[in-house]
Amino acid sequence: MTKGENMTFANKIAASAGAAGLALFAALPVWAQEAATAVAAPAAPAAEAAAPAPFVPTAEMVNKGDVAWMLVASALVLLMSVPALALFYGGLVRAKNMLSVLMQVLTIVCVAALVWFSWGYSMAFTSTGSPFPALFGGLDKAFLAGVDVNTFAATFSNGVYLPEYVFVIFQMTFACITPALIVGAFAERVKFTPLIIFTVLWMTFAYFPIAHMVWYWAGPDFLHAAPTDYGLLWGWGALDFAGGTVVHINAGIAGLVGCLVIGPRIGYNTEPMPPHNLVMTMIGASLLWIGWFGFNAGSGLEANAFGALAFINTFVATAAAGVAWAVIEQIVHKKPSLLGAVSGVVAGLVAITPAAGFAHPGTAIILGAVASLVCFFFVTTVKKKLKYDDSLDVFGIHAIGGIVGAIGTGFVANPAWGGQGWIDYTAPVAKAGEFDLAGQVMTQIWAVGTTVLWTGTVSVVLFLALKYTIGLRPSKDVEQEGLDLAEHGERAYNM
Repeated sequence: MTKGENMTFANKIAASAGAAGLALFAALPVWAQEAATAVAAPAAPAAEAAAPAPFVPTAEMVNKGDVAWMLVASALVLLMSVPALALFYGGLVRAKNMLSVLMQVLTIVCVAALVWFSWGYSMAFTSTGSPFPALFGGLDKAFLAGVDVNTFAATFSNGVYLPEYVFVIFQMTFACITPALIVGAFAERVKFTPLIIFTVLWMTFAYFPIAHMVWYWAGPDFLHAAPTDYGLLWGWGALDFAGGTVVHINAGIAGLVGCLVIGPRIGYNTEPMPPHNLVMTMIGASLLWIGWFGFNAGSGLEANAFGALAFINTFVATAAAGVAWAVIEQIVHKKPSLLGAVSGVVAGLVAITPAAGFAHPGTAIILGAVASLVCFFFVTTVKKKLKYDDSLDVFGIHAIGGIVGAIGTGFVANPAWGGQGWIDYTAPVAKAGEFDLAGQVMTQIWAVGTTVLWTGTVSVVLFLALKYTIGLRPSKDVEQEGLDLAEHGERAYNM
């Protein structure tokens, strides 16, 4: 989310040049730590080298306002999954598949929460016990071992902490919504049980490692003493305030792989498949926007000015994207549609996510409008030309919007344009780092590429394995009848 160390542009390129061999990068922090120890060891005789007392967070470092805000933010992010995403997706499919989408989203949220408790939190936010600590964490905190009411999680300020349970809860909501986003790419044509199996495996091998690479670090009071204790992309200096890479690119690429492996819906491009209830989609989109304030503003982990900055950026970037999509449709189709407007709103929300705490509201507006234009092009033109059936435009909006936002963060974070720059946490007291625009943009591009490569590879392997073992797609008869009755034995509507 903010830079781990002050790297020059040349150093970043050198660090990034080995992206094809991520295992080597995983070994670098260990090598650097050993080298530092070897150099430091002879510096003083044992009798004179009295080690300073280790830093220990205390309850006095917890602010009740931060705790209250973070619990509210967590509830808002959960709102984004159920009911918001479920209603948004449900309204976009045909009536015969409405209930199946609701059931898929609800069950994924339930399963993801249990997986997060069991091993996800430990894999994402620890480093001890892992053979490759730059890529993923160990299992020291599996089943929340060692986490209780007396343990604490760092924020982004020296000497300011949250109860660890609060941090676990907030990050759990992110883990719940991310795999739920994927289902929209192949809605109306996937079996329920293989989808849930995919969710567990994809979270384990894609979501948790990416979350660890982007967001894991030792904390502002510890990183200067443990200068290599961070995830791979954090160490590169990649900026991702609330999940452009971790959530949206991650899910969007997986969705694209899924829709390609499963194949198009029966009748795709030969028969009409309009949304069955745009009113419901509008309600879902509105709830998504409200919940997104917890998603973005909560990612600062404190109730402070940076939370307010993320809040207003989420507001204005989304508004700009919604207006931009409507204007584009007015120009191209002569009629602005509600479906287009809500698509633009979601594109804006996606794009501002990684930049929410870094941008000035003015550049946030530009970022939202640009993302809306690019996503419109992919949804209306690229998909048609390449003939892939991304049912609810998960790739076209989440992956593409996430990519625009992640790379755009390198621009809008520039202090010369009103951005917040980055913070050097390797100093004993965190301080502003020197901003290198070209270097930062290149780092963002490397972070995007790494995310696409990692989740794309994992998703291909998992989808193909499930396709050729238990199968992913229902029979032709079931698909034509609708998944509601065949998969769940009930209908969304009995009229």
